Order: sequence, then structure tokens, then C-alpha cells
Amino acid sequence: MDEFLIERLGHQGDGIAAGPVYAARTLPGERVQGIRNGDRLSDVKIVEPSDLRVAALCKHYKSCGGCQLQHAAEPFVADFKQRIVQSALDAHGIKTGFRAIKTSPPQSRRRATFAVRRTKKGALWGFHARASDTVIAVPECQLVVPELLQAGPLMDDLALIGGSRKGEMSVNVTLSEVGLDVYVQGGKLLDNALTLALSGLVEKHRLARLTWDDEVIGMRNPPHQKFGAGKVVPPPGAFLQATQHGQDVLTAAVMDAVSGARGVDLFAGCGTFTLPLAERSEILALESDKAMIAALDSGWRKAKGLKKVQAVARDLFRRPLMPDEFKHMDFAVLDPPRAGAEAQVAEIAQSALEQLAYVSCNPVTFARDAKVLIGAGFTLDWIQVVDQFRWSAHVELAAKFGRTHMQR
Repeated sequence: MDEFLIERLGHQGDGIAAGPVYAARTLPGERVQGIRNGDRLSDVKIVEPSDLRVAALCKHYKSCGGCQLQHAAEPFVADFKQRIVQSALDAHGIKTGFRAIKTSPPQSRRRATFAVRRTKKGALWGFHARASDTVIAVPECQLVVPELLQAGPLMDDLALIGGSRKGEMSVNVTLSEVGLDVYVQGGKLLDNALTLALSGLVEKHRLARLTWDDEVIGMRNPPHQKFGAGKVVPPPGAFLQATQHGQDVLTAAVMDAVSGARGVDLFAGCGTFTLPLAERSEILALESDKAMIAALDSGWRKAKGLKKVQAVARDLFRRPLMPDEFKHMDFAVLDPPRAGAEAQVAEIAQSALEQLAYVSCNPVTFARDAKVLIGAGFTLDWIQVVDQFRWSAHVELAAKFGRTHMQR
């Protein structure tokens, strides 16, 4: 076995030695041994541990691939994630202030996608091992809310009724205000017998909703999610912030970053930010997914005391909002997918907009877009880093941009 000194962590959370050589679940300053396969080490053994190393909270950590950083002290992880964002900004020469990072607590993930297999002896459900299609059972997972783990008997039933020994099902389970919202992909094709059997599971396990591929099998209660004063029933499998804590922190940051009588929410989803903002402002909400826009609109119409929301389906990658369409907007909120919002940011740069809240799940594309905005006269006033994907290398942030008439 070769020996290496870990110099730093990479953006995926792996330790990096000279070469570079990557070693999973190691820390800077550690001396390790392992078998080198190209640029990676396997069978890693810690020879000299770092003072930053801690005992993993979860008994499944060694085998499960769901978490990458449980072996590291919390202050180190917080600093690591803040430095990921700073590094992305440094690549473009951008300076700004950082608010203190906010980290979601253990057992707070309200949604997770489990791998489910039918086996000779019954069923197996859990998460994949690292870089593998092997399913690891996680009955004592410390990441998700307990209600998701209590769905184990449901997962067993789904595998036995609708699974195949030849394949694997993907079961997305989301905790709603009225129970579990379950979305299954990769199972058997629906027929009358399977539909009838699955319908029985809705009552047996008292599910809020069960969806098989694109077919809603049954819904005992609409699986609401609360966004401010509004309640929304997201389409099956639709995007939702991973934790309630993360949603609350990001919403508070957005509300702090912008104000005014009228604004636009770009990539609005089901209304995570639209409906809280509508408590004080009229909002134009734009999202490409028609089902999500319909859910947002329904949630607004049923809520009380909100200002006007106009929910419109529009693909902002192909048809970004143009500069003149910002003319009567006091502010904008931008929450794009990982690819960022290059086309939309180019139009914002040419507009007269003065306030922008930008929520991002990718520091690299955020920094790219920030450079364009700063070049157009915006200032990047602050960044709030949010760690709702605890013990992973994933980073999210909210940022405030502003400019005055004189800066344009």
C-alpha cells in the first residue's frame, strides 16, 4: 500500500494528496495508506488522523454513500462550504461579505429518494453505497426525518407488489402536512390488478398520495406544503427544498434582500418564495413547468390576505424576461437550476432593475452570473450560505444584489 499526505479537500468532499490523488473520507493533514487506482485510493487506512476527525453519528456511514462528511468536525465543514463559495467568487475577482452559515439539524431531511429492490427473501430498501449500485439498508439513518424511516413497511410492500427481481425502483418519499407523498418510478407497468393492489396500500399505510410513474393511484388527502400564508399541493416528484429549516432560511434571506410594491419571481417553482413575498408585494411568477405553475396559482387563490399573483408558464432559458418587461418591477428573485441563468442574467444586466435576490445551488454558475451583474452596475451586498444537505459537499446560497440609478 502507498502512503500519502492529504493536503486539502476537493469540492466533492474527497481528500486530495499530491498528484493529485483522491481519497474519500479523509481530512487535510492526515497521513493515509491505500491502493492507488489511477488518481484514486481504495482501501484507505488512516495512519495519522487529524484533530478535525470525529466519530460518525450514523452507524451506516461506513457503508452508505448518502453522506460524505460525517467524519469531519462541524466547524470545519461549515468553513469548507463557505470556502467553496469564496473560491468560486475568487475565480472572477469578486469580493463581498458573508453572513454566518446556517446548517440544517440532523434528521431534518423531509424528502428522500430510496432505492428499492425485490429480493429472494423479500425486499431491500435504502441508499446506494458510494459509487456503486449496491443498496445499503439504512433503518437508523441520521439524515432524514423519522417519518420517512417509518415508511419501511411501505417500501417492502411496494417491492413485493410492484417490483421486479431484474430491476430497481426509485421511491421518492416526501413528508407533507397531512402524511407521506410517495412517487414511484421503475416498477412494473400498470395494469388493473397492479392498480388495485397499489390502491390498497394507500389505505393500509394511510398515505397522503401515491403516484406510480405519472399515474396518481390514490390520494387520501392533498399533500400540502406551506409557503408563507399559502398552502400548495406540488405535482408528484416536483422540486421542494430539502428541509423545512433550509426553506425558512432561504425565504428569510430573500425577504431581507428585496422590497417594493411589485416584483417578479423567476424560476418560481411551486411558489416557495412567491407566496411569502405576496404577503407584501404583487408578484409575477414565471416557471416553465405548467403543472407547478398551476399548483402555485391554486395555492394563491385559496390563501387569504395575499396580494395579486400572476402565475405564468414560461421557459426562461428560451424566452428570458426582456429588459423592458422589468420596467415596472421594483425587484426580482432568481432561483435557477444548477446551470444558472446565463440568458436571463444577460437581460437583467440590460434592464433598469435595482434589486435582485439570487438563490443558487451551484456556486460556480452563481459566480459566473454575478460577474455579469457586477459588470452592469450591480453590487453584491452579501451572501448567505445555507447547508441543508448536511454531511454532503453540496452548497446552497442566497445573495443580495443592488444598484442605484447612478450606477446603471
